[in-house]
Amino acid sequence: MATIRRRLSAAIALGGVTALALTACTGPAPSGEGSEGGSGEGGASSAPIVYGTTDKVTSIDPAGSYDNGSFMLMNQVYPLLLNSAPGSAEVEPDLAESAEFTSPNEYTVTLPEGLTWANGNTLDSADVKHTFDRQLEIADPNGPSSLLGNLESVEAPDPTTVVFTLKEGDDQTFPQVLSSPVGPIVDDETFPADELLPDEDIVAAEAFHGQYSIDSYEKNQLVNLVPFDGYQGLLGAPKNSQASIKYYADSNNLKLDIQQGNIDVAARALTPTDVEDLSGDDNVVVHEGPGGELRYMVFNFNIMPFGAETEEADEEKSLAVRQAMADLLDREALSEQVYKGTYTPAYGFIPKEFEGATEPLKEKYGDGEGGPDQDRAAERLEAAGVETPVALNLQYNPDHYGPSSGEEYALVKQHLEANDLFTVNLQSTEWVTYQQDRIDSYPVYQLGWYPDYSDADNYLSPFFAIENFLSNGYVNEEVDQLIAEQRVTPDEAERSEKLGQIQDIVGEELSTLPLLQGAQVAVSGPDVAGVEDTLDASFKFRLGAVSKEG
Repeated sequence: MATIRRRLSAAIALGGVTALALTACTGPAPSGEGSEGGSGEGGASSAPIVYGTTDKVTSIDPAGSYDNGSFMLMNQVYPLLLNSAPGSAEVEPDLAESAEFTSPNEYTVTLPEGLTWANGNTLDSADVKHTFDRQLEIADPNGPSSLLGNLESVEAPDPTTVVFTLKEGDDQTFPQVLSSPVGPIVDDETFPADELLPDEDIVAAEAFHGQYSIDSYEKNQLVNLVPFDGYQGLLGAPKNSQASIKYYADSNNLKLDIQQGNIDVAARALTPTDVEDLSGDDNVVVHEGPGGELRYMVFNFNIMPFGAETEEADEEKSLAVRQAMADLLDREALSEQVYKGTYTPAYGFIPKEFEGATEPLKEKYGDGEGGPDQDRAAERLEAAGVETPVALNLQYNPDHYGPSSGEEYALVKQHLEANDLFTVNLQSTEWVTYQQDRIDSYPVYQLGWYPDYSDADNYLSPFFAIENFLSNGYVNEEVDQLIAEQRVTPDEAERSEKLGQIQDIVGEELSTLPLLQGAQVAVSGPDVAGVEDTLDASFKFRLGAVSKEG
């Protein structure tokens, strides 16, 4: 295959990216040359900008977090071998000088000479090997190591060459994996090989080589970023003189601050009512990017009703509970009553814009047309010998997934308790605790998902492969094999068929239960430019693309 030099070979399929990218606004291409203070060819220096969010950071060690809030910050300060320019979902060399498949099972990356970290340490192939080796060694349950399921080994034969050996050849997704949350490269002289590094130690070590370095860090309160003049990658120099991220406990203050001009951009997450109100406010601009977010319920197969580790363990009854819940949910009501149409019903495991997406849940459950059916749910439970009402503990998160989650899950509770088939104990937990406890403590819980890369695989591998991010006890060897096969199938029609088979099987077994699909929304001041350029199908918000007069 042709070497990647600012463009990925056309032979790498990006299933569905074209449809998504058409809705994104394309901005001017960055020069690829960094300079101090955010000036130079990469973009003229402008005033500092402040980005506000209710998202939280779990960890800025790339091996220790797999959530949007953490990756948003990491994407500003760590280098990625491959990345995508604002306005595009196409992966291109960033830290790398070139990248190519040198054989079906070998992906070779070449680095420029003379790179250094912000702390002065040498940045070379040893850092890249260290990065991916430690991801696999640590395999933190809240980390992204599951994305490396096809990685056999990493070698660094010389300071500027890295060779990734893959278990299965012709991997259609591997270049995008390198641009995902598992991809931030770390300093091998700073990060230990077998354990996570605390945030404060990372900041103190100045172990950064992105568009920015972290100048000051108050976790989940305020982070100040300054341009790093050693960065010479795809994104170019920041178009602002510095950037700050301000974290909010709730969306009310976030909305107030963007209205009053106290911050320049507000994103993740304003309520639908907030967005509706702000759309009529001449003092702000509402921007919408392509969709890709899915909102789910996740089932823990071990501790849910009749789960494998409960006193009443019964696989058939456990399945009947999951399927009956699918019969009862009214997605249209969730969409309209809670989200005012800003989220739409999801009847499948892959957003409908992506190549290979199907809607198996529409036909399999409820009235067969997407609506609920209480009688069908009751019949399922009765046929499996399940006594009703079924006691169900259901957990949701009000800060990371937005304050409307409370209304969403109150309505879910109402749906499930129809005809006295379930009694729902609804509980909420703050994100930092939620992220840690979800694996072992929650029988059924809310999850939202932004893709790591623009491919259908990213909605399947992290959830349904045997070594998956959810760690929820779901194991299906046929699904695992099909996931591996579709990843290395270059023929689009054949790959779509395999994707459909996967969705049909998991649609029957219901490890997760998709509810809604949503778009990206950000709000900015009228004097702020560049927001629309970075709300694209890569699903990465790049602060360096944003500028403000002044």
